[in-house]
Amino acid sequence: MKSRAAVAIDKAKPLEIVDVDLQGPAAGEVLVEIKATGICHTDEFTLSGADPEGIFPAILGHEGAGVVVDVGPGVKSLKKGDHVIPLYTPECRECEYCLNPKTNLCQSIRVTQGQGLMPDGTSRFSLDGKPVFHYMGTSTFSNFTVVPEIALAKIREDAPFDKVCYIGCGVTTGIGAVINTAKVEPGANAVVFGLGGIGLNVIQGLRLAGANMIVGVDTNADKKEWGEKFGMTHFVNPTEVDGDLVAHLVDLTGGGADYTFECIGNVDVMRTALEACHKGWGESIIIGVAGAGKEIKTRPFQLVTGRSWRGTAFGGARGRTDVPRIVDWYMEGKIQIDPMITHTLPLEDINKGFDLMHEGKSIRSVVVF
Repeated sequence: MKSRAAVAIDKAKPLEIVDVDLQGPAAGEVLVEIKATGICHTDEFTLSGADPEGIFPAILGHEGAGVVVDVGPGVKSLKKGDHVIPLYTPECRECEYCLNPKTNLCQSIRVTQGQGLMPDGTSRFSLDGKPVFHYMGTSTFSNFTVVPEIALAKIREDAPFDKVCYIGCGVTTGIGAVINTAKVEPGANAVVFGLGGIGLNVIQGLRLAGANMIVGVDTNADKKEWGEKFGMTHFVNPTEVDGDLVAHLVDLTGGGADYTFECIGNVDVMRTALEACHKGWGESIIIGVAGAGKEIKTRPFQLVTGRSWRGTAFGGARGRTDVPRIVDWYMEGKIQIDPMITHTLPLEDINKGFDLMHEGKSIRSVVVF
């Protein structure tokens, strides 16, 4: 069959809107009609060439929502007509990782996923007779895509695709980092570095958790109003701080934050986030993805005196289990998504969505098919 898609022909080049060939689902796979997809910084990270796993040509996109069109042999948990969100972090519920309560990093299809292929080692996409690679196992920048059954979360049918697609990455990553990874307790003080789509969802998660002081840090003064919409109590613009930023944040939080969250992918900010933690128990969560070859550093004294560094992927969420619950939270009004969808675009304008991201004019642009 044919599918309209935005193809990354090569790194650092605009996406090309073309009709690609798509094979039907093989065993354990599902054909999904993508109804809407968000444009995430991770897509830009790969498109820029900074992603060490980036493979081209490929169909990017990992923040989608859609409807099951067909299922391959052996698929038991999904059927035609089901509403789903593709998961770049699958949940097979059988591998060593899924059976360990300490992680959400299912490894059952990790090798082939990293190679841009389906579990059998081949691609379902092609263009002019040549293979086009999958991306993060999802490829939601295509109107139709094939996804492994274990990488799809079945969701309620009354949830709007153009809003809940954001739960496929940004919402779950931010809120999950608070609830699943840090396990923030009521009354805690926290600092969030970077108030983009992820950072605002961290703030939203902190509000849900009952945090006391929620400090947002961003060099863009316009983000102050955004942060306050989602529960931020204090705003700090580093360019307006007289002196050392760490010292300022430690003083503001009364000795340092109980939790800090780095949502940018900047290794220097990661150090600042750690050192702004409270001595003895402060915990810093790294969410942002840094470029290939980048390294984090700090003085060992910072760790010896009780601060800790932790990373999180997909907010520590187990996709098939947790994503439907987060969709319910949205539908029940417990979390906000609508204000963060600042732009809605047709597929033909997808490159404009990347421009808006670069210019800092969007929180999240969504492409509607």
